Amino acid sequence: MKIIIDNGHGEETPGKRSPDGRLREYKYAREIAIDLLAHLAAAGYDAQLLVPEQRDVPLNSGTDSRVKRANAICKRVGASNCLLVSIHCNAAPPNNGQWHTARGWSVFVAQNASANSKRLAEALADAATAQGLKVRKPTPAQKYWVQSLAICRETDCPAVLTENLFQDNRDDVDYLLSDEGRKAIVALHFDAITKYVGR
Repeated sequence: MKIIIDNGHGEETPGKRSPDGRLREYKYAREIAIDLLAHLAAAGYDAQLLVPEQRDVPLNSGTDSRVKRANAICKRVGASNCLLVSIHCNAAPPNNGQWHTARGWSVFVAQNASANSKRLAEALADAATAQGLKVRKPTPAQKYWVQSLAICRETDCPAVLTENLFQDNRDDVDYLLSDEGRKAIVALHFDAITKYVGR
């Protein structure tokens, strides 16, 4: 199984940071992705970063995009032999550079999500709960949100996007930047992916 880790936005993407500048989403997502990749590799899994660059690679436009990269991997190894997890931090509307009160962790799939995408999303939500995180759900019975996200909608393999707490909530940012928080975010992704893969 090829595990594709998408580390989200680029250095030049506007906004995407905590109001005090301590957390920048592009940097945080890359750090988590690289740490997760190391854990997966050490455990014998075939995993790779979708975007090793610091720049913002477009989602689905131009000659090079994150969707095209993911689908090229799917074509090479077979879509049924891949999964993709896109790592992000959330922000509450309005995204105005101010602190807000919204908190928690969530996972998203596309409207056209396969049963396997939903199974992966549920495994991630369960792993986040096991790490003691508040999991945001659209309903008590549904563990994932459904939204038209290109990286999930247009990728040929099972794909999900995680929003790892809020970059505009002080308490969430403090936790995300702590050793405990970083370890928990990496661990929940590792535990869910390995459970989904099944070895």
